[in-house]
Amino acid sequence: MTASTYRVRGMHCASCAHVIEKTLGKVEGVESVAVNYGTETAKIAFDDARTAPEALSKRIEHLGYTLAIPSAAEMGMSESEHAEHLGLSRSKEEKLAEIRAMKKKLMIALPLAAVSVVFMASDILANLGITSEMPEAIASVARVFLPMAATYALFFVGKPYLLGLYRFLRYGKANMDTLIGLGTSAAYVYSLVVTFWTGALGSLVSDATYFDVTIIVITFITLGKYLEARAKVKTGDAIEKLLGLQAKTALVVRDGKEVEIPISEVAHGDLIIVKPAGKIPVDGVITLGESHVDESMVTGEPMPVKKAIGDAVVGGTLNTSGSFTFRATKVGSETMLANIVRMVAEAQGSRAPIQALADRISAVFVPIVLVLAVVAFGAWLLFGTATLGFSQAFAFGLTSFIGVLVIACPCALGLATPTAIIVGVGKGAKEGILVKDAATLEKLHKADVVVVDKTGTLTHGKPELISLENRSDKSDDEILAIMASLESRSEHPVAHAIVSYAKERGAATVPVDGFAIVKGKGVTGSLRGVAYQLGSANYAAELGANPPSFEKDTKEGKSSVVLTANGGLLATALIADAIKPEAIEAVAALHALHMKVVMLTGDDRNTAEYIARQIGIDEVVAEVLPEGKLKKIEELQASGHTVVMAGDGVNDAPALAQADVGIAMATGTDVAIESAGITLLSGDISKLVKAVKLSKLTMRGIKQNLFWAFFYNIVGIPLAGGAFYPVFGWLLSPVFAGAAMAASSVSVVGNSLRLKTKSL
Repeated sequence: MTASTYRVRGMHCASCAHVIEKTLGKVEGVESVAVNYGTETAKIAFDDARTAPEALSKRIEHLGYTLAIPSAAEMGMSESEHAEHLGLSRSKEEKLAEIRAMKKKLMIALPLAAVSVVFMASDILANLGITSEMPEAIASVARVFLPMAATYALFFVGKPYLLGLYRFLRYGKANMDTLIGLGTSAAYVYSLVVTFWTGALGSLVSDATYFDVTIIVITFITLGKYLEARAKVKTGDAIEKLLGLQAKTALVVRDGKEVEIPISEVAHGDLIIVKPAGKIPVDGVITLGESHVDESMVTGEPMPVKKAIGDAVVGGTLNTSGSFTFRATKVGSETMLANIVRMVAEAQGSRAPIQALADRISAVFVPIVLVLAVVAFGAWLLFGTATLGFSQAFAFGLTSFIGVLVIACPCALGLATPTAIIVGVGKGAKEGILVKDAATLEKLHKADVVVVDKTGTLTHGKPELISLENRSDKSDDEILAIMASLESRSEHPVAHAIVSYAKERGAATVPVDGFAIVKGKGVTGSLRGVAYQLGSANYAAELGANPPSFEKDTKEGKSSVVLTANGGLLATALIADAIKPEAIEAVAALHALHMKVVMLTGDDRNTAEYIARQIGIDEVVAEVLPEGKLKKIEELQASGHTVVMAGDGVNDAPALAQADVGIAMATGTDVAIESAGITLLSGDISKLVKAVKLSKLTMRGIKQNLFWAFFYNIVGIPLAGGAFYPVFGWLLSPVFAGAAMAASSVSVVGNSLRLKTKSL
């Protein structure tokens, strides 16, 4: 079974998505089809032994749609090829070409519509007695101009709508183009009949024509689609910017020479040179040199990070200062940037559960509207003839028929959710928040409990020297140098913490004579003829140094180290897994969002409770195994809570998968990231708060969009059908119906784009 996402050409409205889903869903070998109008993509799961993408594309060709199927060349991972693999660069190129073609048509149609509006306004004002009737010379021009302009508008600008009508008549498949084609064609044909055969029909019809309706409605709707298409192109800016981060070439060492090659030719193990201000082409590990790298594109953090031999670098990030050489470990589709782009694209194309209602309505919308239009026309003839006369009732009925067909647009409904998701997911990616799918965003905004792992989430996840007390006449740097020199030959985690701290402070290590490990106690060695011992408080006590009590520190999860020489106490140090500085603010911010915070850790209870008090955690569950973490998540869910779990280790994976929303730190394991619905690229817990705010902003935008989409149709259809005419005398002109239809789609997309301006 193969599951692939293809861009769909020819989609014009939300009901198109339903037509494609229904048609492809009947193909033998197809398991599921999900078409997204907002992204103009179709995710299809099919048995490739029974059908193929080309065959699927053929099944919808006669309906006016095709699948954009990538060629083998497009499956590479250079900047342009990678974009095409995801259906992005070609999609944008074709979309821009389509926008340019629409603009050319509008440049002719808009002046025609403007003249038509003048003629229409003059006629309406004259009928109301506000102005005198149009002079005969101008009226005769109008009688020639309007039919010619309507013919151009219908058969050239309105060609897609006529094709929609043709496909409906031939294949029985209706979409919004069908409604527009039917409404404007009816107005055009009726007007032709009135113009050329009025005498033959006598009093059966009025002498009013609707050429201006055909011209203006088609122009308004095309203008609306033009503005909508321009706005939709902007919603995908996030992916385009991510793709733009990738370097086009790499400076590789081949046969002892520096050679510049396209990024697509970089292979595993290649040694790549990166010069100052250069982009890092692929992922790898530094083998020579050091520098500071701007990793803001993956972490969202503005400060460059120091990189030295052994440190990992990420493709697409920017080298700011020094020059270095690194060995390529991940190329092509394996790189972090490629995975980010893929993840963002998949999330933007996914559906949120809240979209289900809009999808169900859009699926049956067109047939219902056709029925309502016919009912409105019939009601005017049935009830209006007695009071208005057949001619007037027929004219009003035709106006209502056209108005209902034109105003009833499910496009706004179809765009309401996907456009907000596209913008929201893109905004998250820029902040270093990767969302796996739309359903995750929807669940997150409902969450009321956040469960966090301690190690690596609230704390750095590795021992650090957090305090040093000098009890000698030597300087702090001298003491630190002695301790680091002794520990430089040890593999103990405490030793790594001391050596790392010394490096950061610039304390130089010196050779150690007679180095020895005293098992279970510490290390010993001589520096410049003086014998030093570094180890536990008990070891120092054995040597007669009389160390202080560390009982309180031990209960808080801290490890003590004591430095002695000749039985005298020189210094003490405390080692602990330090709290991340942003953790306290993040927990406070979560409380402000009315969320309870629970710490779930396998660590010692005393240590966990101490850290929880420091940070402000509401509840601590300590000394639990992975199955214990999973059980706690299940208990919270059984109590009616919507649970978010944030973690970074293999032992967090079951809990991350069970939680309503799993959030993984990118500094953690691949298993944890794979199990999570959201990944925070920098491992910064404050981004968890931003993720919650992002979900709330996105869902608020979706709800606003759905409200306006429903509002337009709930009010517009009865108004266009003449339901308010008997009481208020209101009857919506098809011209205003076309304007309202265009405005509904444009306003929904515009509201989604507002998310870009919101701060997290």
